[in-house]
Amino acid sequence: MKVYGEGNEARMTGAHETASYDKFTWGIANRGASVRVNAQCAEEGKGYFEDRRPASNADPYQITGMIVETLCGKIEGHDMFAKTQEAGAVEDHMVVPVAKP
Repeated sequence: MKVYGEGNEARMTGAHETASYDKFTWGIANRGASVRVNAQCAEEGKGYFEDRRPASNADPYQITGMIVETLCGKIEGHDMFAKTQEAGAVEDHMVVPVAKP
């Protein structure tokens, strides 16, 4: 849960279509679960799942790396969780040009 962004303890209360922070759940078409499987995907036996735990301030690359490592196993000599702990916060600034009429 550490790579899923800041503030999840306050956001993930188990109410208001969120899962509880300290309990993993999954379900078919269940918006209150940690991981939701689309109803059509469940019927067809293939497709995608939706991990509903990440906050908007989380790094999607770190999260994807953790999911892949969990599903496929660790690659010898690499530890995704250790890498995520080494990575510091990155703040980017983007300049948006505004054209005046």
